[in-house]
Amino acid sequence: MIFFVGAGPGDPDLITIKGRKLLEEADVVIYAGSLVSKRQLDYLREDAEVYNSATMNLDEVMEVFLKAEKEKKTTVRLHTGDPGIYGAIAEQMRELDKHDIYYEVVPGVSSFSAANAELKKEMTLPGVTQTIIITRMAGRTPVPEGQSLAELSKHHATMAIFLSISMIEDVCKELLEGYTEETPIAVVYRASWADQKIVTGTISDIAEKVRFENIGKQAMILVGDFLDTDFELSKLYDKHFETEYRKAVPKKDKDE
Repeated sequence: MIFFVGAGPGDPDLITIKGRKLLEEADVVIYAGSLVSKRQLDYLREDAEVYNSATMNLDEVMEVFLKAEKEKKTTVRLHTGDPGIYGAIAEQMRELDKHDIYYEVVPGVSSFSAANAELKKEMTLPGVTQTIIITRMAGRTPVPEGQSLAELSKHHATMAIFLSISMIEDVCKELLEGYTEETPIAVVYRASWADQKIVTGTISDIAEKVRFENIGKQAMILVGDFLDTDFELSKLYDKHFETEYRKAVPKKDKDE
């Protein structure tokens, strides 16, 4: 059996309990060595077979899968963050489907969630935005028509931009198609790792700040007014708002 497991953003304690248990029991582990903390390997059995996918192509990964299945071994394919977001698991699963091999996907904490946690913000503020756009800048990997940062910025939603920090000047140029120069923006380098860095600013000045900090990879870009604005109170804890779990408190004149 094969399990695609999200290792989380960096801090080894941010893997799920299920993911950790699967690691401890695995016969074979293929991990994304360029991004996954090697501290995760401390939980493996001494006799576990370990492969670093950073040096492997899809055919080589499949060879390990097929050999392990033939030997009736359990394999954990350990991806960074959440495997379903920029994890390239679809192509692996498609190949497994061709061989009629059963697999499961175990979610993980994504780097955009970890970055936001380090900023201590709420990405969906009432009256500000109820939408989060997860995307990337077009580079060596293109984006489909209509999904450029320039087009997406016109929604004025919260945006989490992956895999784009090396093009920060171009990112900001495209964002200005929809956002203003004063829109707040934050860059979190290696969120939850020991060498984490946080850089905040506006679209007009963030590129200079990022270059000054010498950040060129492994950084999340978060954009939107949620980073620095006033907001409405939610209905979730509004005493005058009735839910299936509580009765509403009648309004008095001073409350209105």
